[in-house]
Amino acid sequence: MKFFITSIMLFFVSISFGQQLSYKPTNPAFGGNSFNYQWLLSSADAQNKFTDPDARNRDERNGLNDFAENLNRQLLGQLSRTLLGSQLGDDLQPGSFVFGDLAVEIIESAEGLVINILDLNTGEQTQVIVPN
Repeated sequence: MKFFITSIMLFFVSISFGQQLSYKPTNPAFGGNSFNYQWLLSSADAQNKFTDPDARNRDERNGLNDFAENLNRQLLGQLSRTLLGSQLGDDLQPGSFVFGDLAVEIIESAEGLVINILDLNTGEQTQVIVPN
């Protein structure tokens, strides 16, 4: 009887097939299919319990607020163009100028026109180079 059971087991073992296991990642960042990106992103967004505190401000925006901000930006831009035009004339000439809390220094160099802008309150400095 033991021989019969052993022979049946050997028979089934001999006809069984095996295959090579392979791993394919799901995440496209690790080599997975790029079409999975949108599905992974929507799944992560659905599980995200954190909220952006600034999102309320973006949602509350409307056309009237956007118009007011745009008008404010244009007025400030026109004012700065007028001030610069009255101080510097039509062309930017080398020299040092102070506009409120900003110190502007204009220098001609081999690279072109170099404009250094220094915020006198914070000490932050920006350099703009206008090539020849």
